[in-house]
Amino acid sequence: MQSFTGGQERNVLVDFGFMPEVLNNNMAIIGIDPSTLDTMVPSHGHYDHFGGMVGFLEKNGSSLKKEIPFYVGGEDAFCLRRNVEGEFGALDREAILYSGLTLMMASEPGVVADHAFTTGRIEQVSFEKPLRPTTEIIGIFDGFGCFPEKMPPERDTGTYIPDDFDHEFATVYNVKGRGFVVLTACSHRGVINTVRAAMSASGIDQVLAIVGAFHIAPLLNDDYIRRVIA
Repeated sequence: MQSFTGGQERNVLVDFGFMPEVLNNNMAIIGIDPSTLDTMVPSHGHYDHFGGMVGFLEKNGSSLKKEIPFYVGGEDAFCLRRNVEGEFGALDREAILYSGLTLMMASEPGVVADHAFTTGRIEQVSFEKPLRPTTEIIGIFDGFGCFPEKMPPERDTGTYIPDDFDHEFATVYNVKGRGFVVLTACSHRGVINTVRAAMSASGIDQVLAIVGAFHIAPLLNDDYIRRVIA
């Protein structure tokens, strides 16, 4: 995301996609110079959102600004996950630190690169019943995973448990005089819940746009979808 205000420009990389080849190629095609990035914001710990990270850092790490912030919504972002097809990977903590990035835990709302903000933890306040497409396990396995001492004790069962996406957050821009733009990531915590978290964090209730995945289909019925839209 590229933003401008008061003569200042900021560039924020929100998520990394599934493969580094695609990310690096697309950035080259549209002319994005990695050295201009001010912050990186992976929205949640699903491989299709961070799979391109390691390859991106391997290719571009030396050209990045020193110690730029790398925001995650909580320790849960690093847990190993599975989906219906099997292992679904884990965010590589060592690659982040080795690249000289500044790892920031953002469970609370916070300003991002001066121009945007993250919602922090998204509370479950609406009627929504978000889909739970993955399971997670607490612990470190072959150098990957989440630290048990930083996770709720009741979730450390020694086996895979339903993924509650407690670490997922949204990145939000307030467009002067028009309201805010919410980048919802996948809305695993709910579309409405995500927007309300942005409202709560900012005190702004005018919404200009909601961008991202909503994860309300295909398992949920049309009445539910219409209720979300309403």
